[in-house]
Amino acid sequence: MENIYVTPLGGRYASKEMNELWSANSKYSTWRKLWVALAETEKELGINITDEQINEMKAHINDIDYEVVSKREKECRHDVMAHVYEFGEKCPNAKPIIHLGATSCFVTDNTDVILMTQAIKLIKQKLVVVINNLKEFALNNKDVTCLGYTHFQPAQLTTVGKRATLWLQDLLEDLEELEFVESHMKLLGCKGTTGTQESFMKLFKDEELVKQIDGKIAEKMGFDKVYAVSGQTYTRKLDSRVLNMLSEIAQSASKFANDMRLLQHEKELEEPFEKGQIGSSAMAYKRNPMRSERINSLSRHVIALANDPAITAATQWLERTLDDSANKRICVPEAFLAIDAVLILYANISSNIVVYKNVIKTNMMQELPFMGTEEILMNAVLKGGDRQELHEKIRVYSMEAGKQVKEFGLPNDLVDRIAADKTFDLTKEEILAILNPDHLCGRAPKQVEDFVREKVEPVIEKYKNLLEGVSTEVNV
Repeated sequence: MENIYVTPLGGRYASKEMNELWSANSKYSTWRKLWVALAETEKELGINITDEQINEMKAHINDIDYEVVSKREKECRHDVMAHVYEFGEKCPNAKPIIHLGATSCFVTDNTDVILMTQAIKLIKQKLVVVINNLKEFALNNKDVTCLGYTHFQPAQLTTVGKRATLWLQDLLEDLEELEFVESHMKLLGCKGTTGTQESFMKLFKDEELVKQIDGKIAEKMGFDKVYAVSGQTYTRKLDSRVLNMLSEIAQSASKFANDMRLLQHEKELEEPFEKGQIGSSAMAYKRNPMRSERINSLSRHVIALANDPAITAATQWLERTLDDSANKRICVPEAFLAIDAVLILYANISSNIVVYKNVIKTNMMQELPFMGTEEILMNAVLKGGDRQELHEKIRVYSMEAGKQVKEFGLPNDLVDRIAADKTFDLTKEEILAILNPDHLCGRAPKQVEDFVREKVEPVIEKYKNLLEGVSTEVNV
């Protein structure tokens, strides 16, 4: 069976590495590795299994005849037993001991945990790349003063770099959650039909030997944690925890993408636009923020998918029901493929955000007189003016200047109105000096420096080895 893409997440959006991880070959070869680990463990604990049988199994781990599997599954209506049959045909000497004492969830559940753990590592690498990109962007633009917005209405000034620290902080929170989830990944182990290890008690007739099985299998599969108790499956809360973590990354990415779309509309920032890229099939002049929009679209899918395992975890019956199976086969790989695609896009955009400083300044200066009225008022009072009288005049002039801008599309003339009023005793040059944007953005530049030094750099240093060899190329 070829690794055929059956979803746009595979063929269009996600990386080759993530696709290969969730491919049929990856899944079913892991089943076989688990059967080898089980046989090795049983041999070590005294079951009559030979090295010849184990070596035969190892030789055919990646040798899967999917036609035979498919034909057999149509007959027996059981995917695991179809693979046991095909593996046994390839390994006639080992056939009697393949899957000995195990239930289907031994391979299906342990494989899911293994693949999710590997997928988390791929996601972590891309997340660190984005964090590093935004760190550089924040530092490079820490002094670029711009309008701040609340309710998407002009508010106090900030800087382009300071705004980027908000995106960064969300991702650092996501990385902390990812680290927690990664450090708490546990294998199911091999506990049997209802989690009691009854089959192994019959097989070994020695509880002390049976107690060693989980740990030995986990060690062979590269894990140091196993669920202490289970039904037939690991608790489905694990899937919910993992997809919630992916949902949080999606939330952060989508917030960034929304901000980019808003600021691209204001012509202040722009996502990369390649030489031959077409923005619209009808309007050739357009430079649509299509990558940011795709982040929003894919992130929405990840956030929605997080509901699936939550509902599954809440509706499991006693030691095992099968209503989880089809659902988790879909939602878990899709969530990883989608968030992988999201982070590829995020890394691509954040590596080369275009900053239009002149437009930023023009937009800021249009609104700046309104924001500096308190500063103007204080300076006029220090020159002997009456605060109440001046406050009322500024209020009236502000309304008139606002009308000029909104109703007639004329420039903001608030500074000229105030300068022309002798009551203020301020020249236009003095007012413009008061309205120096660099003096009206608080600690923003220093906040960027402090945040990067104290919060971001330690993360980059910790994961500097992950910054090599990560492709940010967007397929389409």
